[in-house]
Amino acid sequence: MTGMTAARTPTPSPADRPRLGLRERKKIKTREAIRTATYELIKEQGYDATTIEQIADRAEVSPSTVFRYFPTKEDIVLTDEYDAVVLDEIRQRPADEPWPDTIRYVVHRAIQLGTTEDEEVSRLRTHLMVQVPAVRSRMMESMSGTGRMLCQAIGERTGREPESLEVRVYAMSLIGGLMETSMYWAENGHRDDLDALVDRTLDVLEHGLPREDH
Repeated sequence: MTGMTAARTPTPSPADRPRLGLRERKKIKTREAIRTATYELIKEQGYDATTIEQIADRAEVSPSTVFRYFPTKEDIVLTDEYDAVVLDEIRQRPADEPWPDTIRYVVHRAIQLGTTEDEEVSRLRTHLMVQVPAVRSRMMESMSGTGRMLCQAIGERTGREPESLEVRVYAMSLIGGLMETSMYWAENGHRDDLDALVDRTLDVLEHGLPREDH
């Protein structure tokens, strides 16, 4: 997910967050090694030619380890660590902040984290979403899991029932809208400013489809 609102507040610094244990740090290191190997191989030889065995060899792990962290090759491309960040950011916003301002801030924050850390990877991922049907299909499947987490966060933030129809429709509309934004960005050669595209998306969700000028 990923301009900022006037109501923004500082989020806790890494030093303020609980320090991860050795086991968790090793898991993160392994996941990152697998992702890095996958991206390198895809850039070298393309998505279809890249196998789990090659990824495991490049990452210096076994194929079974790759599957333990990522059930499919598509998941390696699509999975990131930002869902938890998004939920944490929502919980950190001021309680009296209007919900549209909260979600606008949080979405921009998530995109900022994703593109700042490695813009080339962000472009590759969105390119694969457009060009590889299996990646796009897996993204559609994964939306339900992200949607459930977002529903819970919306419920906590607004006092609404997370399983209510209204919350579920809003959450999935947001996720679907952001997915289409990513694909539009890639389909147009990543020329547009992603933050500006996101603002247009959130404007549609907040105000509805704008009337065409004649």
